[in-house]
Amino acid sequence: MATLLYHVLSSSSLVSLGLYHLICTTRNHLLKSPRDYSARPYHPLPHRLRLLQLYLLILFLLIAFIHQILVSFDADPLLKGRTPVHRFTSLQSAAVLFLFLLLSLSLLLSEITTLLPLPSDLFFALASAIFFLQYSVSSASSSVQTSDLQAECDSVSARISALSSILCLVLACQPKLFVVDAVLGASICLQGIWVLQTGLSLHVDAFIPEGCHKLLDVVSGVEGSTKCDFEDSKLRAVAILDLIFLVHVLFVVIITLVTYAVVAKTVGLTSRRLGSYEALPTVADSNHNHIQMKALSGTQA
Repeated sequence: MATLLYHVLSSSSLVSLGLYHLICTTRNHLLKSPRDYSARPYHPLPHRLRLLQLYLLILFLLIAFIHQILVSFDADPLLKGRTPVHRFTSLQSAAVLFLFLLLSLSLLLSEITTLLPLPSDLFFALASAIFFLQYSVSSASSSVQTSDLQAECDSVSARISALSSILCLVLACQPKLFVVDAVLGASICLQGIWVLQTGLSLHVDAFIPEGCHKLLDVVSGVEGSTKCDFEDSKLRAVAILDLIFLVHVLFVVIITLVTYAVVAKTVGLTSRRLGSYEALPTVADSNHNHIQMKALSGTQA
């Protein structure tokens, strides 16, 4: 139960962060001309709440880091040889979370002091490197898992992390690409939704595919606690997870389009576009031009 609550907390944090980034990115793009737009790693809230997002992000990363450290000490009867697989994978995940925590603290210091001025391109470059490290950890974890379902969930998570890494690298080189910045927010939302799906597929009996089950002699929540009885059950479960992932992707695409439409309506996109057209000549301007034309005709005569 505690592990499922952790997945729910992690999912809500990632979805909120991705959605907030997507909304702020879209708003900045609509309020500025394409030439003036530039991707930003942090969008402050108004007035006294301007740093609230950073404080919450640091808090959630700290909770996730502590959780991974504590999980690494759980006893696990499922061993490969004499090696407790979950212990090393948990410590690797904790190391990645610690790097994200350091990056968030650096961004906070950059916002409130002049001790560590962190330019946007450097931030995105460091974020790209950490996302790539997360991809490597998730890929390695999927290859050594004793649980077929856990391995598939880790594999999908690794693909999303690889996408986020590529997007951050592009923004470090080309910060004016609004599409890339928006897709980055969408990818964070997708990661959050998949974290929730992972928790449901591994720890809730109603969501575990048919032919697979939790092992009763394993500590609740330890990786490798969900097994499939037969090869065809494993293949069926993996196919179901792949289908669910595609449904999540479709859902995130719809969220992105709806977010853009709502933000565009809020900031008045139609009036902004109309304001960019040249103003029609007024009656006074027409009379002035008519007088100038008559004077010009009289001079030529």
